Amino acid sequence: MHQKSLSNQEIASFCSQTAMLFQAGITPTESMHILLNDSNSTEGREILQEIADNCAQGGPFSDALKSTGVFPDYVLHMIRLGEESGNMDDVMQSLAAYYDREDSIADSIKSAISYPLIMIGIMLLVIFVLLGKVMPIFQQVFIQLGSEMTGISATLLQLGNSLNRYSLVFICILVVCVILFLFATKTKRGHAITVHTLSVFPLTKGFYEKLAAGRFASGMALAIGSGMDTFSSLDMVAELTEHKGMQEKIAVCRKAIEDGANLSEALALSNIFSNLYSRMVAVGFRTGSIDIVMQKIADNYDKETEKKIYSIISIVEPTLVIILSVIVGLILLSVIFPLMGIMSSIG
Repeated sequence: MHQKSLSNQEIASFCSQTAMLFQAGITPTESMHILLNDSNSTEGREILQEIADNCAQGGPFSDALKSTGVFPDYVLHMIRLGEESGNMDDVMQSLAAYYDREDSIADSIKSAISYPLIMIGIMLLVIFVLLGKVMPIFQQVFIQLGSEMTGISATLLQLGNSLNRYSLVFICILVVCVILFLFATKTKRGHAITVHTLSVFPLTKGFYEKLAAGRFASGMALAIGSGMDTFSSLDMVAELTEHKGMQEKIAVCRKAIEDGANLSEALALSNIFSNLYSRMVAVGFRTGSIDIVMQKIADNYDKETEKKIYSIISIVEPTLVIILSVIVGLILLSVIFPLMGIMSSIG
């Protein structure tokens, strides 16, 4: 069993390629051998070989995937459902689309978070160089002219001297920040903590609520479209979401169905969707196309979250540039104006 789980992109690629092979009537064992021949990754070849060996022994494809330990439970449940219903190729294609969407969302969130952090890091570095290295040079110029820094420039000089004196402490703080960033983005525990924090933070709460609603709709579309019953679909999607508020809403939705409400009524009672989307679900429920409606809702939420991400980036980018420009300008002006006054008096 392998220790590292597959990424969303790797799962999407595997499901997409497997779906094409299944649609062509190729058996799981032969499909794995075809993928094995095309794989350039040593770890990927080991995983594919293990799946092929298990398939060759006559076991179900879902059990072969489970034996590797790199596929999430959601994939295994869906594939097992596809085996029972006989629509494996459709399930694999749906899983490919689902995880491709998850990968796209994850990349957008990373870019939205990483860029401001990089800008802030550059801003702090520039300020550190100005205060710690440039200000002492200006101090020497003032001394040579028979004067000394006063007011704001003197305060900035003292701050720069403190930065130089305690530079090791600041470096340690920086290292700790980098470690925390890696923990938040590279580990499951850190990622869960980050999602929970951003989910309750006022500025990002609405964005994560829409993101959770979109993932709920996408997961329900896949589960219902694969033939899973409503209760099982809700339970599985609840396990997938990392948003605590959405998990609570799903629990309310499930309780409403147990009390006799249909799915569209339960969704309206739990406030998972807006009124517009709730009415769309009601229409889909009456026409028997609820999985198609759910996928449409997921696509709409996807577009909304993408627009929100780009709007955040478009606001943050110029704001950070302006802040950096203002801070650098104030630091330089605090020195240049007194210096110009001294030079004019000498002249």
